[in-house]
Amino acid sequence: MADWMKALLEVDPSQPDWEGQEQRAAVNRVMRLGQEVDAFQARWPEMRAEGLQAPGFTWSQLERQLADLAGCPAKAAMARDLVSATAKMSHFKPPEMVLREILCMTWALLDEGFQPPQEGSAEMP
Repeated sequence: MADWMKALLEVDPSQPDWEGQEQRAAVNRVMRLGQEVDAFQARWPEMRAEGLQAPGFTWSQLERQLADLAGCPAKAAMARDLVSATAKMSHFKPPEMVLREILCMTWALLDEGFQPPQEGSAEMP
């Protein structure tokens, strides 16, 4: 682990150093992401490229199709946020892991039993 990362993680949390706390939180998120990628790759080792490749598409096209499939305006808006978050993190994950996340978000948006909270509502489902 890099020395600067160790130093951030060893800062005394009882001290009111907000900048240091934010940096430690960011480092913890990066480390957690690295652990998630490592666990995914351990479970699903990279395969040799065999067979046909899937066709390419853009994040905008994915968002458009998920919003159309979502079935209600609240879920369509949620599709935009989910695709945006997935696109931002995709640079740090193997392609198959991104595919799995796309499948999971599709499943969530198509789940008829799930209704996102209405805007302005403080309640969680």
